[in-house]
Amino acid sequence: MGVLSVRSVLVTGANRGIGLGFVQHLLALPNPPEVVFAACRDPKGQRAQELQKLASKHRSLVIVPLEVTDPASIKAAAASVGEHLKGLGLNLLINNAGIVREITLDNETLKDMSEVYTTNTISPLLLSQAFLPLLKKAAQGSPGSGLSCSKAAIVNISSIGGSIKEMYLWEVMQIVSYRCSKAALNMLTRCQSMGYREHGILCVALHPGWVQTDMGNSVGDKPPVTVDASVGGMMKVLSSLSEKDTGTFLDWEGNAVAW
Repeated sequence: MGVLSVRSVLVTGANRGIGLGFVQHLLALPNPPEVVFAACRDPKGQRAQELQKLASKHRSLVIVPLEVTDPASIKAAAASVGEHLKGLGLNLLINNAGIVREITLDNETLKDMSEVYTTNTISPLLLSQAFLPLLKKAAQGSPGSGLSCSKAAIVNISSIGGSIKEMYLWEVMQIVSYRCSKAALNMLTRCQSMGYREHGILCVALHPGWVQTDMGNSVGDKPPVTVDASVGGMMKVLSSLSEKDTGTFLDWEGNAVAW
């Protein structure tokens, strides 16, 4: 596996956890992107302090306000990114923002199911639609006929929790709304891979591992994987993806995960 080389990237949920990890790793690459768009709900707030610090040191980091559950906010973010790119395309969209509710099967409600599904499944769909013109532009501007993250790609951060075959850690945490939302995200990734292949856009679902983040720590025991190890692994995986990988579900070490 090589080193990821990409001109422009947008990461959602970029103010903490895996999203912040992606931003840090991208900026630390030997040949970093010309521009990294870090999208989060409240760029000036308390929870985005780490991101603000990074932005003060790296001119290539652009913080974009984005509420992923609000179509108007998505549209505004896409317009702002398009303006910043000045006619060039966006190479890589990392749909990372996600939520989990630690609720048992018996206690799931319409409200919880709807909120988790909206953030984890509908938002990646709407974001990909909104950024599609910029992704197409990047693909058109890249030489060669194959697919890769350097050319144009949508990366949906999924979870083995959504694997219907594995039913990972059911005894520890039922989190039904989360599991359903990620299973649906995996289907969305397959649909995107079918629909966007002709435009030269690679689409993949990644399981980052059970990671030591606010979200990972909120369910059950201490997770085994650090943010650094997870993101470092995913960056290597992204660097190696090609045509054969579009529409697949892989983990942070590049192994295929069962649907």
